[in-house]
Amino acid sequence: MEEGSFDEAIKGCHGVFHTASPVEIIEPAVKGTLNVLRSCAKNPSLRRVVLTSSSSTVRARDDFDPQIPLDESSWSSVDLCEKLQIWYALSKTLAERAAWGFCEEKGIDLVTVLPSFVIGPSLPPDLSSTASDVLGLLKGETEKFQWHGRMGYVHIDDVALCHILVYEHKNCRGRYLCSSTVVDNNDLASFLSSRYPWLPLPQRFEELNRPYYEFNTSKLTTLGFKFKSIEEMFDDCIAWFVQQGYIDGKEQSYINNA
Repeated sequence: MEEGSFDEAIKGCHGVFHTASPVEIIEPAVKGTLNVLRSCAKNPSLRRVVLTSSSSTVRARDDFDPQIPLDESSWSSVDLCEKLQIWYALSKTLAERAAWGFCEEKGIDLVTVLPSFVIGPSLPPDLSSTASDVLGLLKGETEKFQWHGRMGYVHIDDVALCHILVYEHKNCRGRYLCSSTVVDNNDLASFLSSRYPWLPLPQRFEELNRPYYEFNTSKLTTLGFKFKSIEEMFDDCIAWFVQQGYIDGKEQSYINNA
């Protein structure tokens, strides 16, 4: 939030990756993003900025045809986000829109990456909010995951590789949805129970009145990008939980032999 605090860090850089902003805190998300971009605008060496947005900036709307997969042309409804108090989607939507407005005005080459729910191992040993939700699910809790309903999932490695691709590929422009598959909660529970039968996973979730949607990720896949499977996502995620001691180590032998 401090004006100019990124000037020295960005000075002389050819590329800037803005990969995080405060979750569910709207003003710092928007103003903080613009603060980074103002420092970018002062750097004559800059070639491209890659901003991590979210697939939630695409799907939080109630006026789309469920038979037509959502793509990068879709934007979440600010009014709907405010009405339903979906603060994460609102903050990411407002921050990305503000970034596009600023970069178009200043002539900055901006590309945005829109990941879905990120699954996989983590670099720090502490749990992020996403990893905490997944761990709760694997331990049989339903409260946090219940709200997600139908959700897109993507391996964290793919999110990182997507950022590199859209930075290095000179013809990349605009927004890029980064999601491997979209799954309903009950289908996810069924898949996980079958693949990891020792875990105390929930069997069913309460049915929510949520719109059916899929994602069209052809803008990314036509560049040759290939997503990891949901099996790989959760295999790697669970192995990391075991390694960190969040899940009993006796399951490790099953994962190694799977």
